[in-house]
Amino acid sequence: MTAIVRGAQDNDFRVVVSAMTPIEAQDVRVKSDRLRWYLSRLRIEPVSEEICSRAIALLHVSRLHGHKYAIDAVVAVTALLAVKPVLILTSDVDDMGKLCGKAVKIVGV
Repeated sequence: MTAIVRGAQDNDFRVVVSAMTPIEAQDVRVKSDRLRWYLSRLRIEPVSEEICSRAIALLHVSRLHGHKYAIDAVVAVTALLAVKPVLILTSDVDDMGKLCGKAVKIVGV
């Protein structure tokens, strides 16, 4: 993932993540200093009231619900509101596809 982010930044792409992403990705095996350094290289988009409301609406329209989809919905809305073109790197291609449709390119990692 580090190489992908570095490559994007080297090519002048903005790398934006939802504030939910670092929470979901944290792992006790990763040292706090390393995670903080890595996150300092990214633009972290806060979860605003607007993003929350849109995520709820997106879940409703997609006929999805519950904690299984909550973070995915926030990430999807963050991507849908971002300046285009947008690419999502995810281990959950199916769910992100359901949430984003064809508005965002989704790549499995």
